[in-house]
Amino acid sequence: LDSLGAGFTLASHDLDIRGGGNLLGDEQSGQIREVGFELYQEMLEEAVAQMKGDIESEEEGQWSPQINIGTPVLIPESYIADLENRMTLYRRLSQVEDKTELDGLAAEMIDRFGPLPEEVDYLLKIVEIKGLCRLSGVEKVEVGPKGAVVGFRNQTFANPAGLIELVNDERDRAKIRPDQTIFFKRVWAHPEDRLKGTFQLVQQLTKLVQAA
Repeated sequence: LDSLGAGFTLASHDLDIRGGGNLLGDEQSGQIREVGFELYQEMLEEAVAQMKGDIESEEEGQWSPQINIGTPVLIPESYIADLENRMTLYRRLSQVEDKTELDGLAAEMIDRFGPLPEEVDYLLKIVEIKGLCRLSGVEKVEVGPKGAVVGFRNQTFANPAGLIELVNDERDRAKIRPDQTIFFKRVWAHPEDRLKGTFQLVQQLTKLVQAA
């Protein structure tokens, strides 16, 4: 922070990453907490424009699946001290389109900054899972020690017959909820288990879509 206005720049980046705190109620919740204030404003403007009929619909590929595994997924300052480098890497990660590109970025980070800390490793795995979510139409995954709740984009799935068959095969380990999300019962005590299990689950849904 050695130049005029650097503190404001830092605060702006922090607002983008973590959101604006207790902004619209007694407790911060919902998409502001997940995506940050600036992006939330953009999403809100798009939603209002859609309701007014000013734009047709959100372009495919522009939406971002929300994955919550209940553990930090970030690039810590202790790993990359320079804020601009961290922000650049966040942007590049948000633009990754396939596993090859993700692996290349991970190798670059290791080469430049050293072995990946746990938080960064989790972040890279989340990015990989998000790629599968886009292919399968999974909009949101909430993951905890007892399983995962999966929500689909526009509450639709490209292979409904295959999805029903999957739920039936799971028997008492899968349940369709009233809001059209599906709860998959699992035992995932540790973040590594949740990441691995979530990847396998979304990969299975992706295969169903590809088989449709």
